[in-house]
Amino acid sequence: MTATVQSLWRHPIKAHGREALDEVALIAGQCLPGDRVWAVAHEAAKVDSAEWAKCANFTRAAGSPQLMAISARTDGDRLVLTHPERPDLRFNPETEEPAFLDWVMPLMPEGRAAPADIIRVPGVGMTDSSWPSLTLCNMATHRAVEQKLGHNLSIHRWRGNIWFDGFPDWAEFDWIGQQVQIGDSILQVRERTTRCLATTVNPQTGLRDADTLGALEQHWGHKDFSVKAEVIRGGRVGIGDRLELL
Repeated sequence: MTATVQSLWRHPIKAHGREALDEVALIAGQCLPGDRVWAVAHEAAKVDSAEWAKCANFTRAAGSPQLMAISARTDGDRLVLTHPERPDLRFNPETEEPAFLDWVMPLMPEGRAAPADIIRVPGVGMTDSSWPSLTLCNMATHRAVEQKLGHNLSIHRWRGNIWFDGFPDWAEFDWIGQQVQIGDSILQVRERTTRCLATTVNPQTGLRDADTLGALEQHWGHKDFSVKAEVIRGGRVGIGDRLELL
C-alpha cells in the first residue's frame, strides 16, 4: 500500500505562522529545512542560546491562541507575517527583533509571560523533540477526528510538516520503528506526537472552538495525532510524491 503527499508545511518561527511549500530537499539528520528555525523565548524563560530547549520556555498557541492565526511567507532574508487582527509585518528575525515584538504583543493574552527574545540555535530546529524531527500527518486520521466532532477542521490545527493520503486512519501509529520512503528520501518513524491545547484553536480566527483533545481521548484513549520521524537519507520531496512503507 502506498500514499501520496498532499501538502508540505514549515513553520519558520515556532508557533508563529505556517508556510506552504511545493517541494523541499530533506537533509539526513536535520529537521525539515526552514522549519522552527527560530523560537520566541518569553520573559520567564531559562534558555541557553547554544542548545535546544523545551517548549515551556517559548510563547506558544497552547497558552496564546491568537498565535494560531498567523501565516508566514519567506521573502529573501526576511519573513512576512500576516494575521487578521494585525497589519502585515516584513522583518529579518536576526536583526529586527524589536519590530516583531511590538507586532506580536497585542496578540498575547493578559497574564501570560511576555515574548522577550527570538532564539536561534544554528543547525538545530526548535521542534518539541530534542532530536531532529519532522511530522508525518495522515489525512484519513484527520477526517476521522472531523467525523467524531461533527464538523470540518483545518489541518493547520496540527501544525504538521508532511501530509499524505492513501493509508487507513491511524495506520501511521503502526509504523513506529519502521522506515518510509517519500520521494527520494527515507525516514525513520520514531514516535507518536502528543497534542496540546493549540489544536483546539481555529487557525483562521485564533479562537478556541473545537475539543480536539476531548475527541481523541474519548474515542481513541489518547491525545496523539501524527508521528515524528527522522530523515535517514536525504532527498527531494514534493507534492504528489509517493509515500511507501519499507
